[in-house]
Amino acid sequence: MTAREPAYDVLVVGGSGVDTVVRVDGLPIPLVDSLGVGPVLEWPGQTGGNVALGCRTLGMTVKFLDFVGEDWAGTLLRERLAHGGVDFDPLISPAGTRRAVNLVDATGRRTSFYDGRDPADLRMPREFYQPHLRRARHVHLSISHFTRFLYDDIMELGLPVSADLHDWDGLTEHHREFAHRSDLVFLSAAGTAGRIADVMRGILRDGRAQAVVATAGADGAYLLARDGDGTLQHIPAVAPPGPVVDSNGAGDAFLCGFLYGHMRGLDLVSCARLGATAGAYACTADGNLALIDAATLESAQVSRCGS
Repeated sequence: MTAREPAYDVLVVGGSGVDTVVRVDGLPIPLVDSLGVGPVLEWPGQTGGNVALGCRTLGMTVKFLDFVGEDWAGTLLRERLAHGGVDFDPLISPAGTRRAVNLVDATGRRTSFYDGRDPADLRMPREFYQPHLRRARHVHLSISHFTRFLYDDIMELGLPVSADLHDWDGLTEHHREFAHRSDLVFLSAAGTAGRIADVMRGILRDGRAQAVVATAGADGAYLLARDGDGTLQHIPAVAPPGPVVDSNGAGDAFLCGFLYGHMRGLDLVSCARLGATAGAYACTADGNLALIDAATLESAQVSRCGS
């Protein structure tokens, strides 16, 4: 293999951890001393782990780099990634493995409490990540603070890069560099308080993105492309193949479906439709258990086109 021959379709950096999922009757929860709930579950993955697992399930070659702790949560995370066939190369963080508590209601909606425990001075050594950059076709950065310091090397190598801003409101400073230095930008419409078109257009205006995608749950998604006419394209939602159990990870699954199409040179609308199908599929099981494979994704697309 030559120095420029890619070994990984996708190099995912940062954003892993363990979610504790608590099922509640409705959101917001009542202000009471205690509530009876169903079984409290632990799901290793979080956004970076979910993207790595989802891309691998779709048949892409994946390398995953991140910090984890020498703790039970880190062990759980490593086991889940290994079970999913992800090539994971961890560094040890003295702060431990990231955690979140997610309250999920009967419709699958959630409220997440994320601990964001990484110290501000945490950095991934250049000599550690740079050899992996040189072997990647595409880089996906989670919006962990330390990942922003990879951008200069990514740009120097001319690699395409994506980032998921999650519920960015278009104002919070932490997300801005990821929004403006990524080629593909994903975010949730839920955080924009009805300003989704303005936020998406601002990302294109001020950054380098070739496409911005905003997921909107049951309302589908929105796509804005740099080479388009400025029209916000609506991507219809896809009906899940079963009852909605948990929306955790649906946005990550959407991103994986989109990248699957993008790696195959499909147009942006087709990529977004693949994303919508993958996201709907992800809602039908707890945690990250409903990861769609390539055959199921392509079959679902053929069925939709033929209907």
